[in-house]
Order: sequence, then C-alpha cells, then structure tokens
Amino acid sequence: MQLQTVRPNIVQSIRAYSVAELMAAAEQAGQHFLYANVANAQSKQEVLEGIADAFTFPAHFGKNLDALYDCMTDLVHRAGQQPGFVVVLEQLPDNPRFDRETREQLLDVFRDAADFWAERKVPFRCFYSFR
Repeated sequence: MQLQTVRPNIVQSIRAYSVAELMAAAEQAGQHFLYANVANAQSKQEVLEGIADAFTFPAHFGKNLDALYDCMTDLVHRAGQQPGFVVVLEQLPDNPRFDRETREQLLDVFRDAADFWAERKVPFRCFYSFR
C-alpha cells in the first residue's frame, strides 16, 4: 500500500486496509504510526484512557475530547517539524455507553486534528474500525 493513494488529511474507515499495511506504509513514508486497540473499552472515558495509554500521552492528559485535541495538535506541533501521521483506532465500541453520537464526537476530534495538520501541510491520516 502506498500512502499517496489516500488523501493526505482524512479520517476514514480502515475497511480496505490492514493494520500491518498501514504500519508498513507509514514506516516507508517516514511518518509517525499511532495505534490504539480499544477492544476492551466500553465507555467514552475508557476509550480516551486507551488512546492516551497507546499514544503515550503525558500524565496530565485530562481524559476529555478537548485534551485529546490538544495532545494530537498543539503538544506535538510544539515538539518541532513533523513528517506526517498515520493513526489507527481499532475496535471502537458500539454500545449504549459509547453510542453513535459519542463515536462521531470522538472522530470529529480526529477530523479537526486532520484540518489542523492540513493547514501546516503535514499529512494526517486516521483510520478506524468498530466492533
């Protein structure tokens, strides 16, 4: 898989790709690969904790959507020039404690992050799956 075949700033279902393909493509392109499997999470709080652990966010991470956005944008931006990102969110829950509206709010954070990085001409591709 070549990342050039995927828009540079997008949030989309992982359907057509495997995690291994995305990881290899990120490595080949010299981009950061961020992976979180949240199969054990049942609620928004648990999903945020799973992402924070997987992405090694700082201990002061607020475990809310605003803090997630800050960690995916400003915190990383201040670290210096970035080559690009391939983010995989695997096995997002589909239950009453993490319903469609909550999932869309979470994905909106990643869409906003994609826009943030697009303004800086840095590729940010996020792929997700539901269980």
